[in-house]
Order: sequence, then C-alpha cells, then structure tokens
Amino acid sequence: MKKTIGIVAATLVVELIVAVIFIWSGLYNVSTLSPDPGPLKWVFSTTSDNSVKHHANGIIVPQNVKELSDGKTSGNSQADSSMIAEGFDHYNDMCVTCHAGPGLNKSEAGIGLYPQAPDLARSAKELPPQDLFWVIKNGVKSTGMPGFAKTHSDSKIWAMVAFLEKMKNMTPQQYAAMQNANSSMKSMNMKMHMSDHEH
Repeated sequence: MKKTIGIVAATLVVELIVAVIFIWSGLYNVSTLSPDPGPLKWVFSTTSDNSVKHHANGIIVPQNVKELSDGKTSGNSQADSSMIAEGFDHYNDMCVTCHAGPGLNKSEAGIGLYPQAPDLARSAKELPPQDLFWVIKNGVKSTGMPGFAKTHSDSKIWAMVAFLEKMKNMTPQQYAAMQNANSSMKSMNMKMHMSDHEH
C-alpha cells in the first residue's frame, strides 16, 4: 500500500514539474490565429457553459422579459417598446461589432476574436434570459466578452436582454429600421443639445 502511495505521489510530482516547465517555456501558442486543440477547446467551452448555468441559476427574470422569451408577447406595448429600444441602443453601440445582427456581418475586430463571439441573432435562441443577463453583467474570462456591471445598472442590462429576446425573430429589414430610427433620434438629440448651448 505504501509503495502504491509513493508511486502515485512521485507521478504527481513529475506531472507538476512538467506542467511548470511547460508554463515557463512559452511553448503554448497564445495567438488567436492558432486554435486550441480539440480536447482543450472542449474543456474551456464546457467549463464556460456550465459556469454560466451554475451562476445564472436563481436569477429572477422580469415578467415582461420572461413573456418575450416565452413568445407570449410581441413586446409592442409602450413600456416594452421603450425597454427594447433602450436595449437596442446599447446593443448597437457596444455589441454589434463582435456579435453582428440580423443581416449584418461582424466587424474586422469581431472576426479577429478567438474564440469567436457568437452570432446572437442565431445563438441567443439557445440561451435562457437569465443566462444572457449573467453573461452581459459579468462577462466571460479569456473570450473578449466584457462585464458591463461596472458601467450599466441591472435595468439597462435587462433592457439589452429584452432586445436580444426580440432580436431572436427579427428580420434584417426590421433591424435596419431600428438602426435608422436610433440614428435619427441621436441626431435630433444632438441638435437639441447644441441648440441649448447656443442660448
């Protein structure tokens, strides 16, 4: 028994030494142009997916967002439309670069990310709203996905989730119409702001 324990301990020490030498050697290629080997990619992906599920468990989804997610409402009430418009504003300013949108391609920066940011127009359908909220709020290490908790209140993050729920069934034409409306609103606000400073 003691011999077996000694062999196991010696094996662990050797493995630790090899791991330390590997880490210090710089042999592992951290370039985004060099994809991780399959097993390592699986470890990172599975760990990330399970971590999000675990930490998002128990998050209470606002009723209007839950109804959007369940398809029980179109989000066309004045309150929901306002929330979705706010979420779109944040998404279009901060997220579309990496995640694209209906009818849009990722930017050059988004294409260069590794791992690739998911195309949320498609993949958001697979994630429940509490998972989306947790990821937007906390970010995901070593992916390029920032956590917005430091700059956005929970209500603003839920607005982004509401928009993502709406975007699940959005056509490229509908997205473009929201971009045009958003751009017009910002242009009008800018003119009003400049006019106030002139007086």
